Amino acid sequence: MQKNRRKFWQKSYPRKKMTIKTKEEDTSIHKTVLLNEAIEGLNLKNGAIVADATFGGGGHSLEICKRFPEARIIALDQDRSSWERTKDKFENCKISFHNENFRDLDKVLIGLHLKGFDGIIFDLGLSSDQLENSGRGFSFLLDEPLLMQMKNLGTENSSEEEVTAYDVVNSWSEKNLADIIYGYGEEKFARRIAKGIAEAREKAKIKTTFNLVKIIEGAVPAVYRRGRIHFATRTFQAIRIAVNDELGALTEGLKKGFKFLKNGGRMSVITFHSLEDRIVKRFYKEKEKEGEARLINKKVILANNNEVRSNPRSRSAKLRILEKT
Repeated sequence: MQKNRRKFWQKSYPRKKMTIKTKEEDTSIHKTVLLNEAIEGLNLKNGAIVADATFGGGGHSLEICKRFPEARIIALDQDRSSWERTKDKFENCKISFHNENFRDLDKVLIGLHLKGFDGIIFDLGLSSDQLENSGRGFSFLLDEPLLMQMKNLGTENSSEEEVTAYDVVNSWSEKNLADIIYGYGEEKFARRIAKGIAEAREKAKIKTTFNLVKIIEGAVPAVYRRGRIHFATRTFQAIRIAVNDELGALTEGLKKGFKFLKNGGRMSVITFHSLEDRIVKRFYKEKEKEGEARLINKKVILANNNEVRSNPRSRSAKLRILEKT
C-alpha cells in the first residue's frame, strides 16, 4: 500500500529541476483569456486612455496597442517582473507601466495628472508566469518556498513585515486556518486540513509547497484525492487570497476604477472563481440600481469551446462589462 502510494506521488507530482534561464527563456508564457471579448466590450476609440489594471503577461495591453495605436495605456501590476518579461513588445506603444496594486489606481492617475479613463480592464486570474516561473509557491505542482506574494520581494514596494504563506500555515491558529480555507477556498474539508496543518507544524516547520500538499493529501478522503479538481487547489487558492488580501483589493479597486471612469466609459472584469464574481456582480448591480451605470452583458460571457481546448485555464473565466452613464 505504502509502495503504491509513493509511486502515485512520484508520478503525479514530479519535482521540477532548478535551471538557470537564459534571456530568451525569461519571457511571458501567459495566454490571455477572453482577449477579444474584453477589448471589444470596452468600445474604445483611437486616442482613448485605458487602464490595464492587471498587466500580467501584457496580452490585453498589446492587443489594445495593435487595434488603437494612438490609445494611451496605463498599465499596473504589483509584480514588476511582469513588465520586465514583456516590455520589448511595447516599443511602439503609448504605454506607461506602474508597479502598483490596482487598489491604488487613484494614486497612479493623480500622479499622471489625468482626469479619468475611457476604459478599464481587470483580469483577475493568476498568470501562467506566476504559476510556473515565479518561484514563489503559487503552484502545488512545483516544489517551491511558501511565499505566494503577488509583488516581487526585495523591491521598493515590498516589506519583510508583509505576510507570506509560510507565516499563514506556521503561525495562524487552527481556527483561523479553517475559516480562511473554507471562506476563501470554499473547501468542504477545511477543518480536517487545518487540523492536519496544525499537527504537522508541531513536528517541523512547513516550508515548501510539497510539504503542504502532503499534509493536505493526508487530511482529505481518498476519493477526494481522485476527484476532477486537484485536492490542494482550494486550499492554495484560499491561502493566496489571504496573503494578498485579494478580495479587499478587488472591492477597493472596483470603487476607485469606477470613480475615475469617464461618463460613457466601460469596465471589463474577468473573474476566475465565485468569490470574485460575486463581488463584481454585486458591485455592477448596485451601480445599475443607483442609475450610475448600465450592464452591457446581462448574461455573463464565457470562453468558447475552442478557447477552452487551447487554454484549459479559461474554462472558469467569466467576463462582465459595465458602462458608466
